[in-house]
Amino acid sequence: MKFSLKTFIWLTMFVALALASAFTLIPKPVAVEFATATVGPLRVTVQEDGKTRIREKYIVSAPVSGRISRIELDAGDHCDEKTLLAVILPSDPAILDSRARAEANARVLASEAALQRANSNAEQARINHELSQSKLERAETLLGSRAISEEQYDVVRAEQLAAAQAIKTASFDTEIARFELEMAEAAVDQFSDKQKESSAEPFEIYAPISGRVLRVFEESSTVVAVGTPLLELGDPHNLEIEIDVLSTDAVRIKPGAELMVEHWGGDTPLAGNVRVIEPGAFTKISSLGVEEQRVNIIADFNEPVERISALGDGYRIEARITIKELSKALQIPNSALFRHQRKWHVLSIVDGKANLQPVQIGLQSESETQIIDGLSPGDRVIVYPSDAITPGTAVKPVPRVP
Repeated sequence: MKFSLKTFIWLTMFVALALASAFTLIPKPVAVEFATATVGPLRVTVQEDGKTRIREKYIVSAPVSGRISRIELDAGDHCDEKTLLAVILPSDPAILDSRARAEANARVLASEAALQRANSNAEQARINHELSQSKLERAETLLGSRAISEEQYDVVRAEQLAAAQAIKTASFDTEIARFELEMAEAAVDQFSDKQKESSAEPFEIYAPISGRVLRVFEESSTVVAVGTPLLELGDPHNLEIEIDVLSTDAVRIKPGAELMVEHWGGDTPLAGNVRVIEPGAFTKISSLGVEEQRVNIIADFNEPVERISALGDGYRIEARITIKELSKALQIPNSALFRHQRKWHVLSIVDGKANLQPVQIGLQSESETQIIDGLSPGDRVIVYPSDAITPGTAVKPVPRVP
């Protein structure tokens, strides 16, 4: 049988058309972004807003009634034990009033009792610190031999940090109690000299601590009563952090947990440690109008004074508190996981096709999830899988956009 050229051309065109039709029937691979299961450190954190606050503040109040002269100090001014804060000219009725004299004597007795209590608290704080230091040294030895867990060590370390801070607080309380006693005794002296009853001398108030003026309550000259707040003092270098978190997150946070302070205005984050989880919660309305139970977390900076010198009282910060950390964990992005038949699944890429793979997950951070079972290191999974992808669908992997 002979084939003419015309027949050959028609046959070629028919074969080409058949091949073209066959190729159009073959589904094109779907372009998908993928991620690779890798082994690395995984940290689970809680991120919340917070603020800084001066750990120990002191409000200087008027020890006697009278007319106060204009306070020349402004907020931000430095002061020490020799700085004159205010001058009060006691009023004559207060000098001649026997009841005021009795009240002044009572304040002396109360101040003496407060000083004795402060000294006792300081001694108790010193004892607790020595005990916590011994516990920490034993915990460090046991941690090296793996006799205790890192979580138990963190608890002991937090107790030691709290005990060290308690010594500073007790020392501050003792200093303030001594100052209160001096002011009370000076007020009593106004009544002791009979020759001064007709003409009282000005009563000078000096700073009880070294620090800075935080607020001035009575700037102008005016008549004040006993106990009227005049100034607020504090040391801006002695800062701590107050963070309110959800009560469901607070139960997962342990004393001594590490935290990072971000978006505080500096170039690099600041390190710190949780000192106290307050036992009482409070209700707070969220920005969406939902009532939430919140708990205050108190933390200390773990930085040199120079690093936090730019911060002051009430500055806003963002804190990322570590709940748990794994040094080695097989992990994939959260965006690759989805629920199917009440179990977690991923779509892995096997031989160019999507494969439905059940997985067992562990810890989960804001962006990554630990995979306990179902995947191996190096496996590729589809992130943000769409409804167009089903098991067996041909896929074309493309790098994930960071």
